[in-house]
Amino acid sequence: MSVPTAGQLGPYRLLSRLGAGGFGEVHLALDPEGHTVAVKVLHPHVAADDVALARLAREVDTMRRVRGPYIAEVLDASLEGPRPYLVTKYVQGRSLGAVLATGGPVRGDELVRLARGLAEALASIHGAGVVHRDLKPANVIISDGEPHVIDFGIAYALDSAAVTVSGAVLGTPGYLAPEVLEGGEVSPSADVFAWGATMAYAASGRQPYGTGPAPAVAYRVVHQEPDLDDVPSWLVSLVRECLSDDPAARPTAAQLRARLGVAAPPPTIPPERRRVTDMREPPTERWRPGKRDSPGIVDALVRHRDKVRRRWVVATGVLAGLVAAAVHQYFPETSVLVLAAYGVGMLVDAGFGVVARSRPRALFDLVSGAGTVGLYAALIALFSPFTLLLALATVIVVLVMIAFAS
Repeated sequence: MSVPTAGQLGPYRLLSRLGAGGFGEVHLALDPEGHTVAVKVLHPHVAADDVALARLAREVDTMRRVRGPYIAEVLDASLEGPRPYLVTKYVQGRSLGAVLATGGPVRGDELVRLARGLAEALASIHGAGVVHRDLKPANVIISDGEPHVIDFGIAYALDSAAVTVSGAVLGTPGYLAPEVLEGGEVSPSADVFAWGATMAYAASGRQPYGTGPAPAVAYRVVHQEPDLDDVPSWLVSLVRECLSDDPAARPTAAQLRARLGVAAPPPTIPPERRRVTDMREPPTERWRPGKRDSPGIVDALVRHRDKVRRRWVVATGVLAGLVAAAVHQYFPETSVLVLAAYGVGMLVDAGFGVVARSRPRALFDLVSGAGTVGLYAALIALFSPFTLLLALATVIVVLVMIAFAS
């Protein structure tokens, strides 16, 4: 292949540089049909390593079989000539690392979607016989609230002495499993360790093994316990299992998917064609083969959602009572309308609770509705209209400030 012109690489038209990593530069490009793709052009020191390129060429066919909604799939490759490259699906979004750096920890349903999406991605990658080896926040792209894993299999395929000496990073301290740091085998369980470290960082906003020089972080991974203080209760036990020092004690990606309540897709690759040989699924404390959902995880999620709903009901009830009391003297019709609207909302929600056979939910809604009326009456009796208006204005200002801060 001849040296390409500035804006052309094989059949692909390079549009702009998206970034660079240990193995190459990534460009936004157009394929011959006009579709946007991501083209990773390998660095010269990688392209000069014949052993690494030969290994990558053998792995590309397997990597192209990896398919899934949470994966930037490998579409094409050209590993001959002065500028070898890989072509993957282009995912428009920001890396998880950038999201965490600017927005802080991931919470609520977004954290659930992240955990499930990354588990599904790893299950698809491992099911095709590929080990990612470098799963980390920088290799997770968030697009429309969903995670997409990039660069799977590249670090594993390009693992050679020449590439390592040339300076390519074959893993990231804090996300490399302890057995890898000690020179052991790189297996799918190492990816599961990286999943646990990534989720711990996403949930808490802190690196689970701290920051600093790479040797210091690596020492903590091998000899110290991770920092999981701010990881939510529904997730912390699973993350702790994934960060176990013993690879055999970690769940597999398929078990992660099951315990997080994600249904397994039908297999698309015959078992005899898979190249990951150690895909056994030792039973864990909360998961049993054939069981789709983990009671511990699912029940914790249900309790969390119910707690959020209760707090929302109480907060809106207090606000409705305050608004109705503040405008009672000046706009009595509005006061009645606010109380009526809140009461109807609680009756509707209580009706859903009855249909769902959740008596505590229905009772809580009815008590909240009555409590709001009681709060309204107490505020009118104890405070002047001016004081109530001042309190309402203060609440509104605080809510606006919280909204802007968010």
